[in-house]
Amino acid sequence: MAPLKDDVLSRLAAQANVAQFVSFGPAADLPQRHSCLRDHRPGHRFGSAEEAVETLLALAAGGSVNVRSFRAGAPKGGPFTYGLARRDDVLATLRARAGEGLHTIANETVDVDDGGVSGVALGGLVEFAPGDTPRSVERPGTVALAHDDALTLLGTVYGFTPDLDGRPGERVEFSIHPLVAGVRQTHTIVWEAERVDPVRLAHRLAWPNRFSRFIGDKAFGLLVADLHGLPVPATTVVGRRLAPFRFGRPTGSGERWLRTCPAEPSPGRFLTQRGWRDPFALLAAEDPSGTAIAAVLAQDGVRARWSGAALPDAAGGLLVEGVPGSGEDFMLARAAPAPLPDRVLRDVRELGAGAAAALGPVRFEWAHDGADAWVVQLHLATTATTGTTIHPGTPSRWRRFDPSLGLEHLRRLIATVAPDEGIEIAGDVGVTSHAGDLLRRASIPSRLAGSS
Repeated sequence: MAPLKDDVLSRLAAQANVAQFVSFGPAADLPQRHSCLRDHRPGHRFGSAEEAVETLLALAAGGSVNVRSFRAGAPKGGPFTYGLARRDDVLATLRARAGEGLHTIANETVDVDDGGVSGVALGGLVEFAPGDTPRSVERPGTVALAHDDALTLLGTVYGFTPDLDGRPGERVEFSIHPLVAGVRQTHTIVWEAERVDPVRLAHRLAWPNRFSRFIGDKAFGLLVADLHGLPVPATTVVGRRLAPFRFGRPTGSGERWLRTCPAEPSPGRFLTQRGWRDPFALLAAEDPSGTAIAAVLAQDGVRARWSGAALPDAAGGLLVEGVPGSGEDFMLARAAPAPLPDRVLRDVRELGAGAAAALGPVRFEWAHDGADAWVVQLHLATTATTGTTIHPGTPSRWRRFDPSLGLEHLRRLIATVAPDEGIEIAGDVGVTSHAGDLLRRASIPSRLAGSS
């Protein structure tokens, strides 16, 4: 006969950190089967179900428990009750399930909205998302990373390495928490671990996803760039939902730049500032509702002699554009691209080749200090550019946009474009500028017209 679900959980507790629990058989007097609680020996026998539930509630960090239920031979699919905080409510639920002939497990509630993530490790791949249970992998928007990459990225964000071994032939459901939890009081809780046929899974990293929205799109892109060894200026992420964390390399400039970090790309919409100011005042000023900006990036400045952006071209190469200096006017479509020195072009194309080898086609913003090129933003590329084409298409009518009106005017124009219309940008601006980013994200046929 196959072991029951709580038998498996009890064995798992001998080798991993699990949520504190007590399990009961399907009888009116709630006979105890297993227990695993802090400050108690594994399998400790309580005098009654009432005592067991009282002890579990007292030790649970959030002061509440969940009740899972199952039938012998059918470990999944039974009723589940979340977040019971009163002893009598827990006991009533346990007895109701027992009356239906169900086994029950009462376990401490672990807050899924505490800033941590939950997911599954299997076949050399780790998938996860914030604000959810391990069943997040059944829904869109999880991050999927190779096992070692996932542990490195999560270790950077949370300041500890998750306890996930990644053994072949094992599927592990887990959650990771900023504060210690569970029987062993560590940051990683294992909810299930089962033997499966060995398999090697592969998955292309994609974002925006639920985790990139959680920490901010720019922060996620730069984390990925840093993960793959690209030169990213030393960056401290000051987020709304997480404690500050840091990654990247010192630039030696001794300066700081503050960059707002929206949950999803919003080219040119929010402030980038040279020099320091209160990041929380900046969040309040730029995003009073607290819904658009996930974090502020405090980043080592690059003493930029050249700056710009790059994206794939239709021939399979990389289009590199830029200007002397910091490049802010270029990115905001207020300055035309300038001829770039051969060394700058070579260094930026080397960055692009390294990123593309790891991630596929990418677009990125860069700064060059005369010695090295740095990545200051990184995104996946969904389209390639050709000559003066920003986004391909053959509209029946072109609507002209004057870039001197600014990006907010362009956003309003994009919102009014009919399905058979395209946008033609007058004047000499960069295909890789934020104006181009906005049009590519909107998938609107668009092109540069030049001055006329």
